[in-house]
Amino acid sequence: MIRPSRNVSRNQTSQGRASVDSIPYIGDESDMAENADTILDQLPARLREARRAHGLSLDAVAKLSGVSRSMVSQIERGESSPTISTLWNLTRALQVDFAGLLDVAAAAEKIETLRADHVPTIDNLGKNLRIRILSPPEEAGKHEVYELLFSLDGMLDSQPHTRGAREHLTVIEGVLDVTSGEATTRLEAGDTARYGADVPHRITAVGAARAFLVVQDA
Repeated sequence: MIRPSRNVSRNQTSQGRASVDSIPYIGDESDMAENADTILDQLPARLREARRAHGLSLDAVAKLSGVSRSMVSQIERGESSPTISTLWNLTRALQVDFAGLLDVAAAAEKIETLRADHVPTIDNLGKNLRIRILSPPEEAGKHEVYELLFSLDGMLDSQPHTRGAREHLTVIEGVLDVTSGEATTRLEAGDTARYGADVPHRITAVGAARAFLVVQDA
C-alpha cells in the first residue's frame, strides 16, 4: 500500500495544495534548503526512470494518473514542481513508493539488519551440516550467500545446478575437500575455491569446519 512520507502532513495530502518545496523538514534552515534541493534535483529523474521501467509513454502516464501530458513532461524535465496531489497520482500510476521518492536522505541511510537468531537455517541437507541463509529471498537463483557450519566430517553433496552456475567457497575455519566434476582440491582456513556448479559437486569437511559459500546463477 502506498503511504505518504512521514514528513507530509495529513492536511497537505488530502487537500493536495502543498508543493514539494513546502514539505517540512527537521533541522535548521540550511538543512531544509539542502534537503529540498536534493529532492527537487532527483525527483524528475526518478519519475522518468519509473515511467521507462514500465514501458509507458507520456500519454499513457497522463491517462493513468489524470495529470496532463504537458505537466508530466514539465515535471520530468525539472521545469515544474508538482503539488503533493499531483505527485501522489503519478506515483500511484507508476506503482512506485511515494515516501521513497520524497524522503531521499532516509532511503540513502536505510540499513536492513537481520539479527543472528532470525537468520533462516537448513539442518536437513547434507550430513552433519547446518546451513545459514544470508542472502535475501529475492536473490534466490541469482546470487545466493550461505554460511556452512560442518560438524565432524560433515558433507554437502549437490546435484548439478543450471548451466553456467558457479560457486565460490571460502574456508573460515578448518579444512574442506571440494570436488567439482572430476576435479578435487583441499582448502584450509583463508583459502577460496571457485568452480563450476553445473556438474555434480561436493564439499567434505575434514573434522569440523566453517565456510562461506556464494552460489551464482543457480
